[in-house]
Amino acid sequence: MVPGWLTDLAAGAVRTRVPAGLRPPANGGGRPAAVLLLFGEGPEGPDVLLIQRSSNGRVHAGQPAFPGGGVDPGDDGPIGAALREAEEETGLDPTGVEVVGTMPELYVWRSNNRVTPVLGWWHTPCAVHAASPDEVESVERVPVAELVDPANRLMLRFPVGGMPHPAFRVRGLLVWGFTAGVLDGVLAAAGFEQPWDRSRVEDVPPEVVDLAARG
Repeated sequence: MVPGWLTDLAAGAVRTRVPAGLRPPANGGGRPAAVLLLFGEGPEGPDVLLIQRSSNGRVHAGQPAFPGGGVDPGDDGPIGAALREAEEETGLDPTGVEVVGTMPELYVWRSNNRVTPVLGWWHTPCAVHAASPDEVESVERVPVAELVDPANRLMLRFPVGGMPHPAFRVRGLLVWGFTAGVLDGVLAAAGFEQPWDRSRVEDVPPEVVDLAARG
């Protein structure tokens, strides 16, 4: 059964206000894409599925992310794309997932994608792995309790201008950028967020800057 916090999150998502910097271009530009925010019940309580993209990738190299990618003509929209990409990247069995809803479309200027986050409940979990090594280095089910632990939260600042943005250090991953921003909002909206020190600001590690510059 889908937990109440997730159905409430999906119901409230349609009223979510998209920040100006993430609003899709008014002219309809950008490629339609989708990501799967897949929540399940693990040994440590609710968790979410994350991947780490290959450091050899052309776009978002080395970044932790939600499974996902571009919407293809045969996908029947963003839900189909999110499930297909998750299956290709992690070996996920889509029949074990109940789609609960979608969030408003978000624009990622670096990749020129208009991304629809798809909310899913993993009612029948299966083994997952880096099923597409050219695209994915690793796959993790990250407990929500670790994501909201104040010790694992920080603000990350790029060396050249810009405001610091939320980030997470979990399971050996530094989660930042688009993925961290979505997680930050979703965890707060679902009522999981704990008070944390937003004055804890760190510079982005040089290796992350190098990877970001490539994609």
